[in-house]
Amino acid sequence: MKQKLPTYGIGPVYGAAVIALTAAAVFCRKLPVFAPGRLTVLRIPLIVAGILLILTGIFMWIHANFISRIDDGISNCRLITTGIYAWVRNPIYSAIMTACTGVILMTGNVFFFVLPFIYWLLMTVLLKATEEKWLREIFGKEYEDYCKQVNRCIPWIRK
Repeated sequence: MKQKLPTYGIGPVYGAAVIALTAAAVFCRKLPVFAPGRLTVLRIPLIVAGILLILTGIFMWIHANFISRIDDGISNCRLITTGIYAWVRNPIYSAIMTACTGVILMTGNVFFFVLPFIYWLLMTVLLKATEEKWLREIFGKEYEDYCKQVNRCIPWIRK
């Protein structure tokens, strides 16, 4: 029998870190030290883009949890590669990253625009060191083939 995956993996650590960084940006956005980074001219487009990213993140999270039923895949030790998982390997992490990027855009401060790159880097490092390693051990070639076709964190139509 195949070994089981942990139910939550590195998710709570990643989610807490990204949400904390995003919250810090929101709370700090109006501090005088960040005043030179305010993009008042682009306020409306950044808010619209931010809302779209937040809605996209919510869609991905709902799809991964309730439509693709990742919890069933984990408890039955089955690799989920359909639904949202056909577009992105880690839609829950991607959903958090996407929604928080939307919030960052809505701050309208260029100083915080580096955070989405940090979110991506953090996701990549954490997943390579934990979940991807576990999935390779459990699913072997099936997971390797899946990785060749589907991006880790940015949704894309399958190759």
